Amino acid sequence: MMDITLKKHQEILRFITCGSVDDGKSTLIGRLLFDSKAVLADQWAAITATSTRRGLSQADLSLLTDGLQAEREQGITIDVAYRYFSTPARRFIIADTPGHAQYTRNMVTGASTADLAILLLDVRKGVMEQTRRHAHIVRLLGIRSVVAAVNKMDMVDYQEAAFDQVKKDFMAFAGPLGFHNIQVIPMSALEGDGVVERGERMPWYKGPPLLEILETVPLDEAPLSSPFRYPVQGVMRLPKEEVEDRRGFSGRIETGSVTVGDEVVVLPAGRSTRVASIRVFEGDLPRARAGQSVMLTLEDQIDISRGDMIASAQQPPRLEKSFEALLCWFSTTPYDASRRLLVQQTTRCVPGKLEQVHDRLDVNTSISMAHPDTVEMNDIVRVTLRVQHPLALDAYADNRATGSFIIIDALTHDTVAAGMIC
Repeated sequence: MMDITLKKHQEILRFITCGSVDDGKSTLIGRLLFDSKAVLADQWAAITATSTRRGLSQADLSLLTDGLQAEREQGITIDVAYRYFSTPARRFIIADTPGHAQYTRNMVTGASTADLAILLLDVRKGVMEQTRRHAHIVRLLGIRSVVAAVNKMDMVDYQEAAFDQVKKDFMAFAGPLGFHNIQVIPMSALEGDGVVERGERMPWYKGPPLLEILETVPLDEAPLSSPFRYPVQGVMRLPKEEVEDRRGFSGRIETGSVTVGDEVVVLPAGRSTRVASIRVFEGDLPRARAGQSVMLTLEDQIDISRGDMIASAQQPPRLEKSFEALLCWFSTTPYDASRRLLVQQTTRCVPGKLEQVHDRLDVNTSISMAHPDTVEMNDIVRVTLRVQHPLALDAYADNRATGSFIIIDALTHDTVAAGMIC
């Protein structure tokens, strides 16, 4: 039974579309949804009616993802729109992320849980500054597979030379970033060429269409193979008839797996114990894995509260109050050292501050500038953070769940930055 559960879990591909504004991200997703027959009749009727009111000769597929009224009026994506579809080969969760620089923070939100990124480029414009910024963020967020979709080939009469030039420019920039898998494909999201089928208007392209890539790209198995990490969300008192330990600890297993009897360590206390039971609504389980929300009981009485971490005793996380990280600054207000900040990592939220800003990444040149004078919106900087209470953490490269965090303004409660622990 457990093997079946794991197999189903691994068959879901989460991916994002990103790139510069007006490169056709929403239209591409609309095309995937329409051609995979994931659009309901009433949705299609509404989209067709809206397109007709705008004087368009055919349905605007981008409206399938632009859900906010402001998006529909402006013809842009502002928030992250999530959509779902499936094929016989795999299930998919899509995050359509904004292209505008002022909404980069929304793009980071969509990318944080993705396995693959589709980076769209307008064949007429080539590699833009926002294309570079999104590529850097995608890599920093640990996404290892990228599809560079050179879109709007219909606007250049499907010329192979136009595609080759954009492909050459993109690979010169993205090649050194360290992605494990980069594929560059030509397409027309508007007309459908290169999306689900290769089409007949680009006979010179011999590679797979986009959907075939999505169906066959290897999935990241790191959440299942990484050491056990269980941030505690809540503490529950069990019925009095339960013997000895009358407390259960609820939460979601972020990475790894756990079996009844496994030795675990509770952090920051540093106490070791063993798992007494693993409970879900239907009953007890002998074993649970990443992605499951469960309640654990332990053999020993240990003082545990929300924000603590139950982890593998053999491979525990680091316990630190000072650490180096990469930040993407979201706030429209530049960083101010007098600003009171909170660091939220898994279920733990503690006061903290930027102790030092080491350098800022220039997304156009991929060169870091040492000791910048300011940290402004969309800046990517390497910093040292100090927090008031220790955090149980891993390097982001090893564990995306425990290696990431957000920074919150203590007064306004706005999220001002997202970070990846080095």
